[in-house]
Amino acid sequence: MTYYLIAGEASGDLHGANLMKALKQQDADAKFRILGGDLMLAQGGDLVRHYSEMAFMGFVEVILNLRTIFRNLNHTKADLLAHKPDALILIDFPGFNLKIAQFAKENNIKVFYYISPKVWAWNQKRVLKIQKVVDKMFCILPFEVDFYKSWGMTVDYVGNPLLDAIFDFKPNGNFKQQHALTGKALVALLPGSRKQEISRILPEMLSITEGFPKYQFVIAGAPGFDEDFYKEIIGEKHVPVVYNQTYDLLENSEAAIVASGTATLETALFEIPQVVVYKGNPASIAIARLLVKIKYISLVNLIMDQPVVTELIQEDCNVASLTKELNAILHDPLNRSQMLINYQQLAEKMGEPGASAKTARLIIETLKINRF
Repeated sequence: MTYYLIAGEASGDLHGANLMKALKQQDADAKFRILGGDLMLAQGGDLVRHYSEMAFMGFVEVILNLRTIFRNLNHTKADLLAHKPDALILIDFPGFNLKIAQFAKENNIKVFYYISPKVWAWNQKRVLKIQKVVDKMFCILPFEVDFYKSWGMTVDYVGNPLLDAIFDFKPNGNFKQQHALTGKALVALLPGSRKQEISRILPEMLSITEGFPKYQFVIAGAPGFDEDFYKEIIGEKHVPVVYNQTYDLLENSEAAIVASGTATLETALFEIPQVVVYKGNPASIAIARLLVKIKYISLVNLIMDQPVVTELIQEDCNVASLTKELNAILHDPLNRSQMLINYQQLAEKMGEPGASAKTARLIIETLKINRF
């Protein structure tokens, strides 16, 4: 069967790649067409567009890039019609993907949604649209099942695909030597995967490095951005960037400063104490604060429903606060041990690996049923 997958950011690329791998294991004739990234491309298939050309985060940023967004939408719609896949698999990225879902539904293409849009955070009435344009929804957070049920929609909880990726991870025993990182304990900097967020968040992260001379700070580079992009932000500071080795970086780090997103959950599952940060366009943040109806921004705190990790958002993301919180997770044994205990409870809530295989099985079963 032919599968058309759309992922609009780095985390979606990771989950999409694992799902493609699982689909190939269960469907020997699987063929793929993808909007995604390097990890999905490595699993095979034709790359229509890289997510680095598609990802715009924040209300203002979206408005400023509407022409590009509409061009991407129109190109994707035309490509879908030209190739008519057996299944369209949408991975998070709701602003774009829900529009594509509606188009696909109108053209009799089966629509599967893997990793629910965060409709529980704001504009919950989008569930009504999802009910109309999505044939099957696969959720990766346990509380999402009850949320959709409250709207009269049945969804499948498949577990979290991050567990698959971490389970499959094989540590590189020579990581430190390969990157000449043998002298000091490491602090990982994960500033995100979008150009706008990296440009705003990374300078704040770098602003505290001089205050921790006994540590080596290392940046996890996002696919799609070259060294020149990072060098322009880093300037004269001696902070290396490593690409496609975020898990190895976390495995070898004492602590991390992490931009809000999937990486916060990955960092917790690697049991690395962290500070979560976010800094966006002031106008976008102001709008978000009016609309978003959740207590926390990090997945760790959302799943645990308590402040396991400190969140420094917008004006709180500054030198003084970052320095204080990094000191706490590095040098305060009580703070550090309590976070690790909470991480263990989080891991228990997350369950076992297998989300990718389960999702692939449900997709294939649904397609086979609809063929008869």
